[in-house]
Parts: sequence; C-alpha cells; structure tokens
Amino acid sequence: MSDSQSPASDESPSTWKHRVRSVFYGGIGILLLAGIGGARNMNASSQPASRLGVFDGRLAACPDSPNCVSTQASDSSHRMDSIPWEGSVDEAIVNLKKTVGSLPRTRIVTTAEDYLHVEFTSLIFGFVDDVEFWVNPKDKVIHFRSASRVGYSDLGANRKRMQRFVMQFHQRMD
Repeated sequence: MSDSQSPASDESPSTWKHRVRSVFYGGIGILLLAGIGGARNMNASSQPASRLGVFDGRLAACPDSPNCVSTQASDSSHRMDSIPWEGSVDEAIVNLKKTVGSLPRTRIVTTAEDYLHVEFTSLIFGFVDDVEFWVNPKDKVIHFRSASRVGYSDLGANRKRMQRFVMQFHQRMD
C-alpha cells in the first residue's frame, strides 16, 4: 500500500473505515434529500388537469395510466362505485366538506351548488391529487374522480384514499 492509500499513521484501520462509511452514507443521504426536494418542486409546479368539472352530467374520463379512479369509468381498473345518499344536495355538500375537512393535507379549491374540487397532498413527496365530487340529485348518488397530477402509477393511492373517504362519509351520514 502506498502512503496515499493507507490511513494516516495515527489512525487505526477501523477509524479510517468509519470515516469512509460516514462519507458514503452522508452522500447517499444528500442524494435522497435532493431527490425528495426535486420531487416536491416538480409537483409544486404541477397544475390541475385543464378539464375539471361536470360537463353534460359527466366528470372527465380517467387517462390510460393507473393513477386515477372514477365512479363513471367503464373499465374495472379505474371504476369505483358511486356514493348513495339521502337528503338534499346541500346536506350532501356539507357532509362532503366535513369529511374532507377531517382528513390531513386537504384543500377545498372549488365549491359549487352540486360540485366540490379538492386537492389532497401526499405527506412525504408533496404530490397533489385532484379529487372531484358531483352530487347527482336525479339518481341520489355522488360521483367522484380522483387523479394524480404527475407520474404514471400511484401504487393504488387514489383507490385506497377514496375507499377510506367513502367509509368516513357514510359514518358521518349515520
């Protein structure tokens, strides 16, 4: 071993190895933080889909990617059941707002007579998902669409969130 490759004469080999490990793991930590920061910045600048809202009694269709669920989708990979409800449209909107308000990292963006647009933000990376609710008074159901703004797969996050949401909404109605 040459002098440039060996640890300093007053350092033991275990101290030298500890320093190498510290530098290595410190570098990994910096890369992870940079990746998280980059993902947060990328998502912070993302905009909601250009076509949000109800058009001719329908919410926007889900894209081909698996990061969206909708009660109006025809394919099973995106489809979820609508939420039945009793009472007035106003009561349904109030209960939707209360259920949304009980969940962390949510922001109501738009409220209309029979429509609600909400942003859900993920804890770690800050990804924003757009969730729309349309209260259909004719059929006495609430349709929803939950879609990620960025990326391809959400590992089932939108479906799991909406399953929990529906349970909480029903508990609030009881």
